[in-house]
Amino acid sequence: MKKIAIITARGGSKRIPRKNIREFCGKPILAYSVEAAVASGLFDEVMVSTDDEEIAQIGRHYGAGVPFYRSESTANDFATTNDVLLEVLEEYEKRGERFDVGCCIYPTAPFVTAEKLKKAMDLLLSSDADTLIPVVSFSYPPQRAMIVREGRLVFEYPQYIDSRSQDLTPHYHDAGQFYCFRTVPYQVNRKLMLGNILPMIVSELEVQDIDSITDWEIAEIKYRLMKEADS
Repeated sequence: MKKIAIITARGGSKRIPRKNIREFCGKPILAYSVEAAVASGLFDEVMVSTDDEEIAQIGRHYGAGVPFYRSESTANDFATTNDVLLEVLEEYEKRGERFDVGCCIYPTAPFVTAEKLKKAMDLLLSSDADTLIPVVSFSYPPQRAMIVREGRLVFEYPQYIDSRSQDLTPHYHDAGQFYCFRTVPYQVNRKLMLGNILPMIVSELEVQDIDSITDWEIAEIKYRLMKEADS
């Protein structure tokens, strides 16, 4: 099976300027995704999809290829991850290369390691699933959510008002780190979140959305804790 890792790293970032190559614990945050993919030894191709020359140079420095740049339609604020992945796969096909399995890795995912990628790929390929997505449990049961209605706080799901947390079904959300997928069903569905999806549950300690400087600082703290636990 031919496998490709696609690291999606465009140049624009509104909330944290140059977010995809900002220094994180001593090196550009993009480096962690590239190094994990390369070190895993899983992939026939590790590439960065970008519209930005500086990002391309950093990707190449850490071991990725940048055989082509994004089109204008996938470099704007409204392009989705699916738009980018489909464009990459189609461009490779135009060049005579097809891949059986893909792995989309976000450029701001320092918690991704070679070991996690190998575990994810093993889980996917030993199953009949189309896609594997790392997920993390909500830290508080969503069934106990409250909303403001007409200026007053009320339970969104009053049927759970007396339920104990441990009696409620755990809910999960996308960890926002990477996605492993079989390319044929993906190119049919054209969405990562459709089809036969296998979960890989990860620790809350190793998940952090990074949308603000505060998020960034929390992610660095979590990363250092993860490295200490591994040492």
